[in-house]
Amino acid sequence: MLKGYLSITKPGIIVGNLISVAAGFFLAAQSESASASLLLYTMLGVGMVIASGCVVNNIFDRDIDLKMARTCNRKLAKGEVNADHAFIFSLLLLLTGTALVYRAANPLSAVVVLLGYVFYVFFYTMWYKRSSVYGTLVGSISGAVPPLVGYLAVTNYINIEAILLFALFCLWQMPHSYAIAMFRMDDYRKANIPVLPVVAGIEKARKHMMAYVVAFNIVAFALFLLGEAGYEYLLVASAVCFMWTRVTFRPVTQENYVAWSKSVFKVSLVVVMGLSSVLGLELMTSTFI
Repeated sequence: MLKGYLSITKPGIIVGNLISVAAGFFLAAQSESASASLLLYTMLGVGMVIASGCVVNNIFDRDIDLKMARTCNRKLAKGEVNADHAFIFSLLLLLTGTALVYRAANPLSAVVVLLGYVFYVFFYTMWYKRSSVYGTLVGSISGAVPPLVGYLAVTNYINIEAILLFALFCLWQMPHSYAIAMFRMDDYRKANIPVLPVVAGIEKARKHMMAYVVAFNIVAFALFLLGEAGYEYLLVASAVCFMWTRVTFRPVTQENYVAWSKSVFKVSLVVVMGLSSVLGLELMTSTFI
């Protein structure tokens, strides 16, 4: 029973988002005092809110999950977890997580994490995902909230650095998500989900991905020029941006698009892990209260 409820929170998604929370936290802590306990409680609270959103997503997507090979064995789709009980579970996670962020960090962080929840649950899951090719863009907004919350937990204010951080993760989400949609196109067709590679074709999706990667590179370097990131960040950012650009700009055909999109996806993970890790390492060389 517990294992079933854990599975519908999508632990993999939670872990990925918590890495970005830490990235935002580490960046803010370069210039503001912070503590390990604040990081822990912020990540725990944000993780609960993300888990709640994932549970609601699983409840709402039961019909299309059954049509996709990747998701057809999910507990809610198979009826192995009661949907009403799962909804109550999601509410408990949402309320507890929001309260924890509010008390441990600040009200601004709590408001922002709730806004991210609204975008993910209502605008993405319940509206745009099934009806518009722009669903991925809407989803990218909610996906960029966790690092922003990590940043605001330390600073309690929005500045140019926070805006750049939010933009960076919004832009990162787009080629990352399009890559998944490309090598999972059959699933998305079966479920009638209008992602760009299905609606407009591989070549147009590739052009969009290239444009987003270029924009990501610009923002990544702007974060060094206008923010608190150090030269270690610049070195790692240069390396991972070069890797991602090189892979994304490779020629794509009907024969190699699956392998190409998987490469773009894998490198996107290296990018987010690299940037998050270097910010943490930079922090270790400075004062951490």
